[in-house]
Amino acid sequence: LQFIHSHIAVMPDVHFGKGATVGSVIPTKNAIIPAAVGVDIGCGMNALRLSLKASQLPNNLSAIRNAIEHKVPVGFEMYKQIKSKASTLSPLDKKLKVITDKHPALRRMLRSFDSTWQKQLGTLGGGNHFIELCLDENQDVWVMLHSGSRGLGNVIGTYFIERAKKEAQSRFGHVPDKDLNYFAEGSNSFDDYVEAVEWAQGYAYENRREMMRLILEAIRPLLPSFQMTKEAINCHHNYVQKEQHYGEEVFVTRKGAIRAGINEYGIIPGSMGAQSFIVKGKGNPESFCSCSHGAGRKMSRTKAKYMFNQQDLIAQTQGIECRKDKAVVDEIPSAYKDIHQVMANQDDLIEVVHTLKQVLCIKG
Repeated sequence: LQFIHSHIAVMPDVHFGKGATVGSVIPTKNAIIPAAVGVDIGCGMNALRLSLKASQLPNNLSAIRNAIEHKVPVGFEMYKQIKSKASTLSPLDKKLKVITDKHPALRRMLRSFDSTWQKQLGTLGGGNHFIELCLDENQDVWVMLHSGSRGLGNVIGTYFIERAKKEAQSRFGHVPDKDLNYFAEGSNSFDDYVEAVEWAQGYAYENRREMMRLILEAIRPLLPSFQMTKEAINCHHNYVQKEQHYGEEVFVTRKGAIRAGINEYGIIPGSMGAQSFIVKGKGNPESFCSCSHGAGRKMSRTKAKYMFNQQDLIAQTQGIECRKDKAVVDEIPSAYKDIHQVMANQDDLIEVVHTLKQVLCIKG
Protein backbone atom coordinates (compact mmCIF):
# COMPACT_ATOMS: atom_id res chain seq x y z
CA LEU A 1 0.00 0.00 0.00
CA GLN A 2 1.34 3.41 -0.99
CA PHE A 3 0.70 5.01 2.39
CA ILE A 4 2.61 2.44 4.49
CA HIS A 5 5.64 4.16 6.03
CA SER A 6 8.87 2.12 5.76
CA HIS A 7 7.61 -1.35 6.76
CA ILE A 8 5.17 -3.39 8.87
CA ALA A 9 6.40 -4.66 12.24
CA VAL A 10 5.06 -8.03 13.42
CA MET A 11 5.23 -8.97 17.09
CA PRO A 12 6.22 -12.45 18.38
CA ASP A 13 2.69 -13.15 19.65
CA VAL A 14 1.19 -12.63 16.18
CA HIS A 15 -1.97 -14.60 15.36
CA PHE A 16 -5.06 -14.50 13.17
CA GLY A 17 -7.36 -11.52 13.57
CA LYS A 18 -10.12 -9.69 11.72
CA GLY A 19 -9.00 -6.73 9.60
CA ALA A 20 -5.33 -7.39 10.37
CA THR A 21 -3.37 -10.00 12.28
CA VAL A 22 -3.28 -9.45 16.04
CA GLY A 23 0.31 -8.46 16.82
CA SER A 24 0.73 -5.98 13.94
CA VAL A 25 2.25 -2.51 14.10
CA ILE A 26 1.21 -0.53 11.02
CA PRO A 27 2.67 2.94 10.36
CA THR A 28 0.66 4.95 7.81
CA LYS A 29 1.30 8.35 6.30
CA ASN A 30 -1.74 10.51 5.47
CA ALA A 31 -4.18 7.59 5.91
CA ILE A 32 -5.65 5.19 8.49
CA ILE A 33 -7.21 1.72 7.98
CA PRO A 34 -10.20 1.44 10.38
CA ALA A 35 -10.42 -2.37 10.08
CA ALA A 36 -6.76 -2.67 11.13
CA VAL A 37 -7.53 -0.75 14.32
CA GLY A 38 -10.56 -3.02 14.76
CA VAL A 39 -13.59 -2.80 17.03
CA ASP A 40 -12.06 -3.35 20.47
CA ILE A 41 -10.77 0.22 20.40
CA GLY A 42 -8.56 1.19 23.34
CA CYS A 43 -8.41 -2.31 24.77
CA GLY A 44 -5.47 -2.51 27.16
CA MET A 45 -4.05 -3.15 30.61
CA ASN A 46 -3.71 -1.56 34.02
CA ALA A 47 -1.65 -2.78 36.97
CA LEU A 48 -1.00 -1.58 40.51
CA ARG A 49 1.45 -2.86 43.13
CA LEU A 50 0.13 -2.88 46.69
CA SER A 51 1.99 -2.58 49.98
CA LEU A 52 1.07 -6.18 50.81
CA LYS A 53 3.09 -9.39 50.84
CA ALA A 54 1.86 -12.83 49.81
CA SER A 55 1.91 -13.90 53.49
CA GLN A 56 -0.78 -11.28 54.22
CA LEU A 57 -3.28 -12.83 51.84
CA PRO A 58 -5.81 -15.33 53.22
CA ASN A 59 -5.23 -19.01 52.39
CA ASN A 60 -8.59 -19.14 50.64
CA LEU A 61 -9.16 -16.32 48.11
CA SER A 62 -12.75 -17.18 47.22
CA ALA A 63 -14.18 -14.37 49.40
CA ILE A 64 -11.96 -11.84 47.63
CA ARG A 65 -13.03 -13.15 44.22
CA ASN A 66 -16.70 -12.97 45.25
CA ALA A 67 -16.25 -9.41 46.53
CA ILE A 68 -14.70 -8.25 43.24
CA GLU A 69 -17.33 -10.03 41.13
CA HIS A 70 -20.05 -8.43 43.26
CA LYS A 71 -18.52 -4.97 42.80
CA VAL A 72 -17.48 -5.12 39.12
CA PRO A 73 -19.96 -6.39 36.50
CA VAL A 74 -18.41 -8.94 34.11
CA GLY A 75 -19.43 -10.40 30.74
CA PHE A 76 -22.55 -8.67 29.38
CA GLU A 77 -23.48 -7.34 32.82
CA MET A 78 -23.55 -3.61 33.61
CA TYR A 79 -24.75 -1.32 36.39
CA LYS A 80 -28.48 -0.89 36.81
CA GLN A 81 -27.98 2.85 37.36
CA ILE A 82 -25.34 5.35 36.27
CA LYS A 83 -22.70 5.30 39.02
CA SER A 84 -19.75 7.25 37.65
CA LYS A 85 -19.17 10.86 38.66
CA ALA A 86 -20.54 13.70 36.53
CA SER A 87 -17.01 15.14 36.34
CA THR A 88 -15.95 12.03 34.41
CA LEU A 89 -19.09 11.57 32.32
CA SER A 90 -19.77 15.17 31.29
CA PRO A 91 -16.66 15.69 29.08
CA LEU A 92 -17.20 12.27 27.47
CA ASP A 93 -20.88 13.05 26.89
CA LYS A 94 -20.16 16.41 25.23
CA LYS A 95 -17.53 14.96 22.90
CA LEU A 96 -19.78 12.03 21.96
CA LYS A 97 -22.59 14.45 21.07
CA VAL A 98 -20.26 16.38 18.75
CA ILE A 99 -19.30 13.14 16.97
CA THR A 100 -22.85 11.80 16.60
CA ASP A 101 -24.21 15.19 15.43
CA LYS A 102 -22.01 14.78 12.35
CA HIS A 103 -23.10 11.19 11.78
CA PRO A 104 -26.87 10.59 12.10
CA ALA A 105 -26.36 6.93 11.09
CA LEU A 106 -23.94 6.46 13.98
CA ARG A 107 -26.41 8.20 16.30
CA ARG A 108 -29.10 5.74 15.24
CA MET A 109 -26.73 2.82 15.92
CA LEU A 110 -25.99 4.27 19.35
CA ARG A 111 -29.62 4.95 20.26
CA SER A 112 -29.74 1.84 22.45
CA PHE A 113 -26.49 3.06 24.04
CA ASP A 114 -27.88 6.42 25.20
CA SER A 115 -27.26 5.53 28.83
CA THR A 116 -25.74 2.08 28.35
CA TRP A 117 -22.23 3.43 27.80
CA GLN A 118 -22.51 5.36 31.07
CA LYS A 119 -23.69 2.24 32.88
CA GLN A 120 -20.80 0.26 31.36
CA LEU A 121 -18.08 2.59 32.66
CA GLY A 122 -16.22 0.49 35.23
CA THR A 123 -17.25 -2.92 33.83
CA LEU A 124 -15.05 -5.74 32.58
CA GLY A 125 -16.71 -7.11 29.45
CA GLY A 126 -16.28 -10.62 28.07
CA GLY A 127 -13.86 -12.78 26.08
CA ASN A 128 -10.29 -12.63 27.30
CA HIS A 129 -10.82 -9.58 29.51
CA PHE A 130 -9.80 -10.33 33.07
CA ILE A 131 -9.02 -9.13 36.60
CA GLU A 132 -6.15 -10.77 38.47
CA LEU A 133 -4.43 -10.72 41.82
CA CYS A 134 -0.74 -11.55 41.26
CA LEU A 135 2.51 -12.03 43.17
CA ASP A 136 5.84 -10.79 41.86
CA GLU A 137 9.37 -12.14 42.38
CA ASN A 138 9.55 -10.30 45.75
CA GLN A 139 6.19 -11.74 46.87
CA ASP A 140 4.60 -8.31 46.54
CA VAL A 141 0.88 -8.25 45.66
CA TRP A 142 -0.33 -6.70 42.39
CA VAL A 143 -3.78 -6.04 40.96
CA MET A 144 -3.91 -6.33 37.17
CA LEU A 145 -6.78 -5.97 34.71
CA HIS A 146 -7.48 -6.14 30.98
CA SER A 147 -10.42 -4.36 29.33
CA GLY A 148 -11.37 -1.79 26.70
CA SER A 149 -14.05 0.58 25.42
CA ARG A 150 -16.86 -1.93 25.90
CA GLY A 151 -19.93 -1.99 23.64
CA LEU A 152 -19.74 1.62 22.53
CA GLY A 153 -16.20 1.26 21.16
CA ASN A 154 -17.42 -1.78 19.24
CA VAL A 155 -20.28 0.19 17.65
CA ILE A 156 -17.98 3.11 16.73
CA GLY A 157 -15.42 0.75 15.20
CA THR A 158 -18.04 -1.18 13.23
CA TYR A 159 -19.63 2.01 11.90
CA PHE A 160 -16.40 3.48 10.54
CA ILE A 161 -15.15 0.16 9.14
CA GLU A 162 -18.34 -0.14 7.08
CA ARG A 163 -18.12 3.53 6.10
CA ALA A 164 -14.56 3.00 4.80
CA LYS A 165 -15.74 0.07 2.69
CA LYS A 166 -18.56 2.14 1.18
CA GLU A 167 -16.43 5.19 0.46
CA ALA A 168 -13.49 3.17 -0.97
CA GLN A 169 -11.23 6.21 -1.35
CA SER A 170 -8.81 6.21 -4.27
CA ARG A 171 -6.22 8.85 -3.34
CA PHE A 172 -3.60 6.15 -2.77
CA GLY A 173 -5.00 3.70 -5.28
CA HIS A 174 -7.37 0.79 -4.81
CA VAL A 175 -6.71 -1.91 -2.22
CA PRO A 176 -6.53 -5.69 -2.75
CA ASP A 177 -8.86 -6.48 0.15
CA LYS A 178 -11.95 -4.69 1.50
CA ASP A 179 -10.53 -4.79 5.04
CA LEU A 180 -7.70 -2.53 3.81
CA ASN A 181 -10.07 0.28 2.80
CA TYR A 182 -8.78 3.50 4.31
CA PHE A 183 -9.62 7.11 5.10
CA ALA A 184 -7.21 9.58 3.50
CA GLU A 185 -6.03 12.52 5.58
CA GLY A 186 -7.84 15.72 4.59
CA SER A 187 -11.20 14.01 4.09
CA ASN A 188 -14.11 14.61 6.45
CA SER A 189 -14.31 10.91 7.26
CA PHE A 190 -10.64 10.84 8.28
CA ASP A 191 -11.05 13.70 10.75
CA ASP A 192 -14.30 12.25 12.11
CA TYR A 193 -12.72 8.81 12.54
CA VAL A 194 -9.69 10.19 14.39
CA GLU A 195 -12.03 12.13 16.70
CA ALA A 196 -14.22 9.06 17.36
CA VAL A 197 -11.25 6.76 17.96
CA GLU A 198 -9.72 9.23 20.41
CA TRP A 199 -13.06 9.30 22.24
CA ALA A 200 -13.21 5.49 22.47
CA GLN A 201 -9.58 5.31 23.61
CA GLY A 202 -10.24 7.93 26.29
CA TYR A 203 -13.33 6.00 27.41
CA ALA A 204 -11.32 2.75 27.61
CA TYR A 205 -8.67 4.48 29.73
CA GLU A 206 -11.32 5.84 32.12
CA ASN A 207 -13.04 2.43 32.20
CA ARG A 208 -9.86 0.78 33.46
CA ARG A 209 -9.25 3.54 36.02
CA GLU A 210 -12.78 3.26 37.38
CA MET A 211 -12.58 -0.54 37.50
CA MET A 212 -9.31 -0.42 39.41
CA ARG A 213 -10.87 1.99 41.92
CA LEU A 214 -13.83 -0.36 42.42
CA ILE A 215 -11.57 -3.42 42.82
CA LEU A 216 -9.54 -1.74 45.56
CA GLU A 217 -12.78 -0.68 47.24
CA ALA A 218 -13.99 -4.29 47.14
CA ILE A 219 -10.85 -5.90 48.61
CA ARG A 220 -9.97 -3.35 51.32
CA PRO A 221 -12.36 -4.76 53.96
CA LEU A 222 -10.94 -8.27 53.43
CA LEU A 223 -7.21 -7.48 53.67
CA PRO A 224 -4.81 -5.71 56.05
CA SER A 225 -4.52 -1.96 55.48
CA PHE A 226 -2.55 -1.23 52.29
CA GLN A 227 -1.35 1.56 50.00
CA MET A 228 -0.55 1.66 46.29
CA THR A 229 3.23 1.56 45.90
CA LYS A 230 3.58 1.50 42.13
CA GLU A 231 1.28 2.00 39.14
CA ALA A 232 2.95 0.16 36.28
CA ILE A 233 0.96 1.79 33.51
CA ASN A 234 -2.51 2.19 32.07
CA CYS A 235 -1.74 1.26 28.47
CA HIS A 236 -3.67 0.57 25.29
CA HIS A 237 -2.80 -2.33 23.01
CA ASN A 238 -5.51 -1.80 20.34
CA TYR A 239 -5.24 1.79 19.18
CA VAL A 240 -3.87 4.39 16.77
CA GLN A 241 -1.92 7.55 17.53
CA LYS A 242 0.38 10.05 15.84
CA GLU A 243 4.13 9.49 16.37
CA GLN A 244 7.52 10.33 14.85
CA HIS A 245 9.37 7.45 13.15
CA TYR A 246 12.22 7.46 10.65
CA GLY A 247 12.07 11.23 10.42
CA GLU A 248 8.38 11.43 9.55
CA GLU A 249 5.18 12.10 11.46
CA VAL A 250 2.91 9.10 10.93
CA PHE A 251 -0.15 7.39 12.37
CA VAL A 252 0.85 4.17 14.14
CA THR A 253 -1.82 1.48 14.45
CA ARG A 254 -0.99 -1.07 17.12
CA LYS A 255 -3.35 -4.02 16.87
CA GLY A 256 -2.41 -6.28 19.75
CA ALA A 257 0.85 -4.47 20.55
CA ILE A 258 1.97 -1.93 23.15
CA ARG A 259 4.27 1.04 22.89
CA ALA A 260 7.77 0.29 24.21
CA GLY A 261 9.71 3.54 23.88
CA ILE A 262 12.94 4.02 25.84
CA ASN A 263 12.20 3.43 29.55
CA GLU A 264 8.42 3.35 28.95
CA TYR A 265 6.65 0.84 31.18
CA GLY A 266 4.23 -1.71 29.81
CA ILE A 267 2.36 -4.88 30.77
CA ILE A 268 2.59 -8.20 28.90
CA PRO A 269 0.17 -10.77 30.34
CA GLY A 270 0.43 -14.53 29.80
CA SER A 271 -2.52 -16.92 29.88
CA MET A 272 -4.60 -17.48 33.02
CA GLY A 273 -2.19 -20.21 34.09
CA ALA A 274 1.15 -18.62 33.18
CA GLN A 275 3.33 -15.70 34.24
CA SER A 276 2.88 -12.07 33.24
CA PHE A 277 5.47 -9.32 33.00
CA ILE A 278 5.93 -5.67 33.84
CA VAL A 279 8.41 -4.47 31.23
CA LYS A 280 10.44 -1.42 30.25
CA GLY A 281 10.85 -0.50 26.60
CA LYS A 282 14.17 -0.25 24.77
CA GLY A 283 12.83 2.04 22.03
CA ASN A 284 13.76 -0.29 19.19
CA PRO A 285 13.19 1.72 15.98
CA GLU A 286 12.58 -1.35 13.78
CA SER A 287 9.53 -2.24 15.88
CA PHE A 288 8.39 1.40 15.87
CA CYS A 289 9.05 1.35 19.64
CA SER A 290 6.60 -1.55 20.16
CA CYS A 291 6.42 -5.00 21.72
CA SER A 292 3.89 -7.81 22.09
CA HIS A 293 0.70 -7.35 24.11
CA GLY A 294 0.58 -10.87 25.53
CA ALA A 295 1.23 -14.51 24.74
CA GLY A 296 -1.10 -14.64 21.74
CA ARG A 297 -3.54 -17.42 20.95
CA LYS A 298 -2.26 -20.50 19.15
CA MET A 299 -5.73 -21.87 18.40
CA SER A 300 -9.25 -20.54 17.95
CA ARG A 301 -11.83 -20.60 20.73
CA THR A 302 -13.79 -23.25 18.81
CA LYS A 303 -10.73 -25.49 18.51
CA ALA A 304 -9.88 -25.00 22.20
CA LYS A 305 -13.35 -26.21 23.18
CA TYR A 306 -12.92 -29.22 20.88
CA MET A 307 -9.40 -30.08 22.13
CA PHE A 308 -9.91 -29.57 25.88
CA ASN A 309 -12.53 -30.19 28.54
CA GLN A 310 -13.37 -28.98 32.03
CA GLN A 311 -10.99 -31.46 33.68
CA ASP A 312 -8.12 -30.12 31.57
CA LEU A 313 -9.00 -26.60 32.70
CA ILE A 314 -9.02 -27.64 36.35
CA ALA A 315 -5.61 -29.30 35.96
CA GLN A 316 -4.06 -26.33 34.17
CA THR A 317 -5.33 -23.74 36.66
CA GLN A 318 -4.38 -25.66 39.79
CA GLY A 319 -3.60 -23.34 42.69
CA ILE A 320 -5.42 -20.38 41.11
CA GLU A 321 -8.71 -19.07 42.48
CA CYS A 322 -10.84 -18.78 39.32
CA ARG A 323 -13.84 -20.12 37.45
CA LYS A 324 -13.23 -23.71 36.38
CA ASP A 325 -16.47 -24.44 34.52
CA LYS A 326 -16.78 -25.50 30.89
CA ALA A 327 -17.91 -22.01 29.82
CA VAL A 328 -14.32 -20.73 30.12
CA VAL A 329 -12.55 -23.72 28.54
CA ASP A 330 -11.83 -21.53 25.48
CA GLU A 331 -9.50 -19.50 27.74
CA ILE A 332 -7.53 -22.56 28.90
CA PRO A 333 -3.77 -21.88 29.14
CA SER A 334 -3.00 -24.45 26.40
CA ALA A 335 -4.94 -22.30 23.90
CA TYR A 336 -2.15 -19.71 24.17
CA LYS A 337 1.45 -19.63 23.02
CA ASP A 338 4.28 -20.19 25.49
CA ILE A 339 4.73 -16.74 27.06
CA HIS A 340 8.38 -17.50 27.91
CA GLN A 341 9.15 -18.19 24.24
CA VAL A 342 7.33 -15.01 23.23
CA MET A 343 9.38 -13.03 25.77
CA ALA A 344 12.65 -14.62 24.60
CA ASN A 345 11.80 -13.59 21.04
CA GLN A 346 11.56 -9.90 21.96
CA ASP A 347 14.47 -9.31 24.31
CA ASP A 348 15.67 -6.67 21.84
CA LEU A 349 12.43 -4.74 22.39
CA ILE A 350 11.97 -4.76 26.18
CA GLU A 351 13.57 -5.68 29.49
CA VAL A 352 11.64 -7.41 32.26
CA VAL A 353 11.21 -5.35 35.44
CA HIS A 354 8.83 -7.63 37.36
CA THR A 355 7.58 -11.19 36.82
CA LEU A 356 4.03 -11.78 38.06
CA LYS A 357 2.17 -15.02 38.80
CA GLN A 358 -1.57 -14.88 39.31
CA VAL A 359 -3.19 -16.41 42.39
CA LEU A 360 -6.70 -15.19 41.51
CA CYS A 361 -8.28 -14.66 38.10
CA ILE A 362 -11.71 -13.38 37.10
CA LYS A 363 -12.53 -13.89 33.41
CA GLY A 364 -15.14 -11.91 31.54
